[in-house]
Amino acid sequence: MRFGLFTCGYQRYPLERAFSDARRFGYDYIELWGGFPHAYVEDLKKNGTAHIRALIDKYNIPVECFTPEHNAYPFNYMTGDEDQWDRSMKYLEDAIDITSEIGAEKMLFSAGHAGYQMSERDISARLIKSLKRLSSYAEQKNVTLILEPLTIYESNTICSLRDLERALTEVDHKNLAGMCDLAVPFTTGEPASEYVTRLGSKFRYLHIIDNDGVSDSHILPGDGCIPLGAVLNEIRFAGYDGQATIELVTGYLKEPSAYAFMALKRIREAMEEK
Repeated sequence: MRFGLFTCGYQRYPLERAFSDARRFGYDYIELWGGFPHAYVEDLKKNGTAHIRALIDKYNIPVECFTPEHNAYPFNYMTGDEDQWDRSMKYLEDAIDITSEIGAEKMLFSAGHAGYQMSERDISARLIKSLKRLSSYAEQKNVTLILEPLTIYESNTICSLRDLERALTEVDHKNLAGMCDLAVPFTTGEPASEYVTRLGSKFRYLHIIDNDGVSDSHILPGDGCIPLGAVLNEIRFAGYDGQATIELVTGYLKEPSAYAFMALKRIREAMEEK
């Protein structure tokens, strides 16, 4: 597998720190978090992406995936009125533009919580309408959209392999694919490797993280309950050996460099265990 560093945990440092650490620790690529203060979409649309492209060149570390911050802060295309939906769509279309400008092939996004009063039919209709619009726009920009399921603690839209499979069947577009964040199958009682088996060529990305099994927590690999080495080897046996971002988020802001180093070291050691 090729391992990526997620920049969210570096938000109390300049973005260059993440690139420097990725090079220093042996990460293969960057997954760029699209939030303040580093790479918020509206800022990049206004001020440009030259500084990000300069970091890519300086450290010879590519940004292979852009992950804009969305889902209720302040954008969530799964809830609100038509005007709010349209603004959320335009925001994500701007994010697709940014993805293309920085030379990333993939943009990762998810489907937020639709609230407690929408029917299953209305949730499905809104989701499909959104995916069709974004996929069509991504095709124009030669960007592949990676649709990420969320845990049941975060959303009620796409929270399982079945949900993801249904969405990718309803919107069968060459610029739309799926992925697995290991916290999702672990909390829903699914084998992570089944994502690879059932999605086939539509499976294009992986988030590695540990989890406690009863929350949406993203825990340092080795500190939670997932048998990570065995699970990752099953994923590889199922046929996926591609991009895998280690998704450390806000729980590790206090020492992002130390935890980025520990996470990669632990994952490599776990996958070598027999």
